[in-house]
Amino acid sequence: MVPGGGGGRLGRSFLTEEEKASRPKVTGQLIVRVLSYLRPYWKQMLLVLAAIVASSSFSLTPSILTGRIIDDGLIGRDFRALVTLIVLSLAVTLGANLIGVLESYLNSWIAQHIIYDMRGTMYAHLQKMPQSFFTSNKQGDIITRMTSDISGVQRVITDTLASILSNSITLIVALIAMYQKNWMLATLGVLIVPLFIIPTRSAGKTRWSLTREAQECNDEINGILNETLSVSGQLLVKLFGREAHEFGKYQEANGRLVRLNIREGMAGRWFRVALSTFAGIGPMLLYLAGGLLIMRGDQSVTVGDITVFVALLGRMYGPVNQLLNIQVDWIRSMAMFTRIFEYLDMPVEIDSPPDAIIPEGAKGEVRFEKVCFSYSPERQVLKDISFTLEPGRSIAIVGPSGSGKSTIVNLIPRLWDVSSGSVSFDGTDVRKLDLGYLRRNIGIVSQETYLFNGTIRNNLLYARPDAGGAQLEEACRTANIWDFICSQEQGLDTLVGNRGLKLSGGEKQRISIARVLLKDPALLIFDEATSALDSISERKIQDAIDPLIDSRTSILIAHRLSTILAADEILVVKDGQIVERGTHDELVGAGGVYTELYETQFRTGKAR
Repeated sequence: MVPGGGGGRLGRSFLTEEEKASRPKVTGQLIVRVLSYLRPYWKQMLLVLAAIVASSSFSLTPSILTGRIIDDGLIGRDFRALVTLIVLSLAVTLGANLIGVLESYLNSWIAQHIIYDMRGTMYAHLQKMPQSFFTSNKQGDIITRMTSDISGVQRVITDTLASILSNSITLIVALIAMYQKNWMLATLGVLIVPLFIIPTRSAGKTRWSLTREAQECNDEINGILNETLSVSGQLLVKLFGREAHEFGKYQEANGRLVRLNIREGMAGRWFRVALSTFAGIGPMLLYLAGGLLIMRGDQSVTVGDITVFVALLGRMYGPVNQLLNIQVDWIRSMAMFTRIFEYLDMPVEIDSPPDAIIPEGAKGEVRFEKVCFSYSPERQVLKDISFTLEPGRSIAIVGPSGSGKSTIVNLIPRLWDVSSGSVSFDGTDVRKLDLGYLRRNIGIVSQETYLFNGTIRNNLLYARPDAGGAQLEEACRTANIWDFICSQEQGLDTLVGNRGLKLSGGEKQRISIARVLLKDPALLIFDEATSALDSISERKIQDAIDPLIDSRTSILIAHRLSTILAADEILVVKDGQIVERGTHDELVGAGGVYTELYETQFRTGKAR
């Protein structure tokens, strides 16, 4: 009999060097925190425990009954006893299987509900993270912790914890049954079991090494496919005539993967052949020892007893092997929880204060007073910024790239918080206002327009889910996009594609303006809304923006000076400081930074 459970767990029988290096520190506090997720489901956990005890005990009963079937039914020639024991064995087996189904259902139910709780907690927490979190962490890492790491909780509950309980109970019951029969044969069986575990772990390490190499090779192949079969990659390959070169790279990696897969398959095959042969030694030794006892007239051992010992020995292989490897699963589980808790323990730096202020109405007045800001201690981005934007007025902010223009407007809705000084909205420090209220009253149209993969209607309703058809049309007409929508066969139900890729840059930007108008904010901010567009698209967007500037409190950021001429005041920012301020006419004649920008764009014919 081949040891049960050995083949399926080869790849998990040891820790990799990377896992050893990053092994988490398992403390009582960590374990208590992990178990806290089980606390709401303690009643279901008790049912699981009872089911495991019953299932593990019942699953060994047929092996124990086999001895009586042989001794009482076959050797004793008692047909009634034979039928009774066989029926009892089948009934116990069926009962064990049914209890096993219940156990699996309860395990899955508990695991899924814990995953539900953790995902909800994590998602809500991540939504409160500051903008710095998303700019400094890889998006893939964030998604992995939200998906793979939290999904791994199910393996902890359904595999690790259940495995510890079921395997421990199986071993205890098997050992008690064996020692009740004969202590010498039981001791021999116990001494034999570890001999089968050593080769299992050795083979597991070999196969894991080959599997890891194959995975790395597979990742290399996927990289080649992603680069050379994408739209841009395939075009580049064709233009440079590198088809043969790329095909050679692919074939080389593909051949290497084939060889690794063959080696891995054969390593497992030879191991199973050797292990299967070696596994026959255990039962033979028990038959030999038991036979000697019977031949010497030992009345305490029967043929049925020896059969029971052999059966129980075979049932012990799997549990022992899995319990020896449970430390690896436990460490991996704790590492996974540590990664999850690492995110959950990150402080919420920007949130509504406990006594948040929610004014009745918003006018859109903005006041910066001696504001300083830095993304890191080494580099200060804004220095002593002060200005006031009164309701109904407009301010334009211009300056060289990297001067801090976008950072200034991002401080208003608290995407970041000031390092010193204050930003006020309608006379109240933004840090004292309710965050939801503040952001509802600020609308931003940025250079990098983002549209969800859906219809134009869905993207517009994102700002105001209860908006009616007339309101949608009014916003789209104001944003100068209604005629385009009407020209589409599906109208507002036209699909925009992933990130709006089915639309041009100008069309996406005008839809984003309409979306912000539906929000109806007290303050409108246009952050480089036309910088990446052609002249025609820019003109259409400018025609939409100009009336808004006249009627709403607004801030404009632009490289192109032609887009900010209608502003009531222009702030010129350089190296994080306001170096000039005034109207267009005043600044042009001042001979400063604005004059230089004006000369570059207009006098040299570069203005659009």
